[in-house]
Amino acid sequence: MKHISELSCQDLEPIKLIVFDVDGVLVRRGTKIKTEGNFTSFETKKIHPDQIEQMRTLKEKGYLLNINSGRGLYMLQEMFREVLPFTSLTYENGSSSWVDGEIYQHVNSFKKLNGLIPRVREITHENIKGYEPKEFIITVHCHDRVSGIEKLLGDYDNLYCLWNGEAYDIGIKEIQTKGVGVKKITEIYGLDKKNVIAIGDNYNDRELLENAGLKVTADSSRLPGNFYVDLEGERLPADIMMEQILKNTKSR
Repeated sequence: MKHISELSCQDLEPIKLIVFDVDGVLVRRGTKIKTEGNFTSFETKKIHPDQIEQMRTLKEKGYLLNINSGRGLYMLQEMFREVLPFTSLTYENGSSSWVDGEIYQHVNSFKKLNGLIPRVREITHENIKGYEPKEFIITVHCHDRVSGIEKLLGDYDNLYCLWNGEAYDIGIKEIQTKGVGVKKITEIYGLDKKNVIAIGDNYNDRELLENAGLKVTADSSRLPGNFYVDLEGERLPADIMMEQILKNTKSR
């Protein structure tokens, strides 16, 4: 594994698409959310102006950009409103993609998850903070693990229940992953795996990186990659990676 500073022009030669995870990569980790009865409130983070300019420049240099997240479309559009002219969005762990205002739905999870939602919401625990609004997956934000959620999901062989340190993502095994999302957006753009560089920082980004030709990890203790970005200092990993790409790229 090499430091991101060793990413070279030669490494970037086949790259046409840059795929970003969100939390811990483009914005800080952590979600402020609270559900009380039928009311849910949450904080909408915003991309930093420096990253807006970096993404604008990458687009001008000929790269395609994609933000790949477990978050829902509405939240991603609010978080990244300023860069929507430069990027596509793949959301809810590969379930669907937004490309220039057009929606590509990659999976229909309604029948398999609809009956589970009320069962999850019946679980009460002081660690549960709130339920993030989603179309295709279930996300429960918690202060810490909740054994009742994990026990319930043990009854469903076809579903996963991923704990990422701040929330559970619940979806259909194999077909609702960030890796599936990378495959689909690569196909939409008519590209191959070798044309993709992706950056992630958490356990649920493993499939995302596995479906990219170049893999960049923003947390090597959780995720392997071809290159790594240090977590020290105030700068976000996407900022550091984009700076290195721009340093080694001529207009295409």
